[in-house]
Amino acid sequence: MSKSRAELMVERLQNMQSAAPEIEASAVVSVDGLIMASALQQGIEEDRVSAMSAAMLSLGERISSELGRADLEQVYIKGDQGSIILTSVGKEAVLTAMARKEAKLGMINLEMRRATEDLVKLLG
Repeated sequence: MSKSRAELMVERLQNMQSAAPEIEASAVVSVDGLIMASALQQGIEEDRVSAMSAAMLSLGERISSELGRADLEQVYIKGDQGSIILTSVGKEAVLTAMARKEAKLGMINLEMRRATEDLVKLLG
């Protein structure tokens, strides 16, 4: 029996988190704010992550467009307990990753870029 698209996306998120252990949680969210796949920690609500991710992506796209910065690639949020990085997955979705405070952002960006390429193919 072959795996569903959602199962393949979850597997890809888990692989990303294994390659960059500083990523504590991740999810793929539709631009409408619906969760498509997640590898979230216990206690993190999928609905909350999906709604906020879609809202941030939408706001980031609007800001980027209005200020003449063309297509949005990434939204980065830094808090004192860690970072949240949102990356567009084509026109359909956003990849959200939550990283530890001491995370090496270069490695996280590399792994997110690799995951995004695979996720675009899965969503294709």
